[in-house]
Amino acid sequence: MLLLTKSIFAIMIGFLVSTFLGVILIPRFKKLHLGQHISVFVGESHKQKEGTPTMGGIIFIAGTIITIFALLITHKLDYTSNLLIVLLSFLGFGMIGFIDDYLSLRKRGNEGLTTYQKLFMQVLISVAFFYIYMKNGGQTSFTVGTLHIDIELGWLYGLFILFVLVASSNAVNLTDGLDGLAGGLSAVAYIAFALICLVVGYEELGIFSLVLCGSIVGFLIFNTYPAKIIMGDTGSLALGGAMGALAILTHRELTLIVVAFVFVIETASVIIQTISVVFFHKKVFLMSPLHHHFEKLGWKEPDIVKAFWIAGLIFAMSGIIFGVWL
Repeated sequence: MLLLTKSIFAIMIGFLVSTFLGVILIPRFKKLHLGQHISVFVGESHKQKEGTPTMGGIIFIAGTIITIFALLITHKLDYTSNLLIVLLSFLGFGMIGFIDDYLSLRKRGNEGLTTYQKLFMQVLISVAFFYIYMKNGGQTSFTVGTLHIDIELGWLYGLFILFVLVASSNAVNLTDGLDGLAGGLSAVAYIAFALICLVVGYEELGIFSLVLCGSIVGFLIFNTYPAKIIMGDTGSLALGGAMGALAILTHRELTLIVVAFVFVIETASVIIQTISVVFFHKKVFLMSPLHHHFEKLGWKEPDIVKAFWIAGLIFAMSGIIFGVWL
């Protein structure tokens, strides 16, 4: 009963703090002219979004951090090394996104950091993650109990962590192309991870996931179609980085694939399209990531988002079963 009360309290406070921050910060972002520059490649339907404030990820990042600290101070949440690692991942990847968004605004274009600069920073965060993880007694084996898989990777586990964190952060980043799409899918994924964490014994990570979910939902009040603010790379990289961190810390890396399968599909569509164009000079999709393919087919943006949310919910529910069973 106490855990249920903590869980409800966590998601509600995260929601309220994020909503409050949204009301305060969005007008300020507009006054500071922090408007998004829309890529010329995404079509005319997105031109109306030109000038919509970006860096909105600050709202749910700040909402989550404020709530977590409040829970720690009031002893509603226990401090652990796992909580520290996931918070550092969340903030670290969010900082990369913030720098990228800031440079985009400075350049008055849609490009901030180069691909290699962004990748280098992501590698640095992943190396720091591995260092802190090992300092706190993290295991270096890939384990799936019910399948009797236990492969000791040693230092290669650092490369595995690198892959998971970079892949997850960029997957959410690629999916963030329609109003509310990445936010809604992330909220569902974090609910799934919260339930898994609470069931298998990672209470502090479960509470973190619930707080973040509540903060995202508060943000979605302003981010659903037509969006009053865009999360930007600040938000999408932070969400993906924390998601990857949760999967590693709970040893549910395979579960991440199931829970976040819509993100996986979106990323796969970009990879397939790139390979097809480079090597065969043909397009598989009308446009990638996949959500833009549906736009080209004539689907309305809200309808695409709803369809993807439903798919995300189905995969998340499957992921809960998979994650607990593993």
